[in-house]
Amino acid sequence: MSRFPLPLHGGTDAGPPVRHDFSTNAHPLGPPPAALDAVLRADRLRYPDPAYATLRARLGDWHGVDADRVLPASGGSEAIRRLTLAAMLSGVTRVCVPQPGFGDYAAAAHALGLQVCGYEDAFQLADTLTLPSLVWVCDPNNPTGASFGPAEWTAVALALGHSGSQLVVDQAYGALRLGGACALPQAIADGAWRLLCPNKAMGMTGVRGAYLLGPRDGLWIDRVAELAPSWVLSAEGQALLEAWTTPTIRDELEASLPLLREWRAAQWDRMAALGFDQIDGGVANFWLAALPAPWLATPEPLLEGLRALGIKLRDASSFGLPGLVRVSVQAPEAVDALAAAMQTFGGHRALPAVPSGHGAFDTTVPVETTQ
Repeated sequence: MSRFPLPLHGGTDAGPPVRHDFSTNAHPLGPPPAALDAVLRADRLRYPDPAYATLRARLGDWHGVDADRVLPASGGSEAIRRLTLAAMLSGVTRVCVPQPGFGDYAAAAHALGLQVCGYEDAFQLADTLTLPSLVWVCDPNNPTGASFGPAEWTAVALALGHSGSQLVVDQAYGALRLGGACALPQAIADGAWRLLCPNKAMGMTGVRGAYLLGPRDGLWIDRVAELAPSWVLSAEGQALLEAWTTPTIRDELEASLPLLREWRAAQWDRMAALGFDQIDGGVANFWLAALPAPWLATPEPLLEGLRALGIKLRDASSFGLPGLVRVSVQAPEAVDALAAAMQTFGGHRALPAVPSGHGAFDTTVPVETTQ
């Protein structure tokens, strides 16, 4: 066993094949066919352009920024590690992270011996910013699905200016936002680093590909670029990011969101009837829920029993939330399977089936999703 355990993300992937994966944040309809085709046709026989010049130009055009501000990464976690290292090499000694939040922000800081300061909301973050810090904001946040509003962004912006801190906005889940609109003001976005991970919205989390957008003033851009390994992005990752900018694929993704909203509402009602105490207030395609009372104190038997049946819920213990799970929107057939499985665990009253919707993506290639 390694002396340096890997960060936990809801448990191992050991066990039988997952047939109904509520633990993943990927699009439940899988990839748009054109995007999947682009990845399958990626040129694996030769190295990609080490500068990724064409890709960076396409992403820059799409975001309306110079290509020099676009830095490809081999995934969100790699970008988090690299940006944290760049901050440390630039003299930053303190990192502010959301709690609960994605564990890799704190893991990257701890690995470098940096001080980690957690915050629960925007106003607590503002009060915390008394020293120059690297500040992570995930919007919508993982695992809560919460999103900052205008007043919260204003409070954070004032504190950033007074403390000389650098903001990073993780927008990994922005394309699957199911409620409201992103309230991040353009002036704040221009001064921030931003992280985008399209593999989630594209339903291909196994294809590692992400990118950073550097701030307009260029802070740390050269250093972050220098810290990247050669050919940081695989041929498949490059193909995925190129497909991400294609208007027809973007239109397909946008057109799928109303169906996901319908599925979310139906799934919420069914899980409530099953005894899950769900936490409202999020805008993402996932949310937190406390397990039904019989398993709240000892969730392992239920989670392991469901896993044995091919159903996976995301244990939130690694977020510091024992007894809670994070669940994502899934197709009605998956919710049917969860409801049936819950009956075998001393379940609640029988529930009516919810009529299936029609997927927005007509793909015939089965894709297994991961966390």
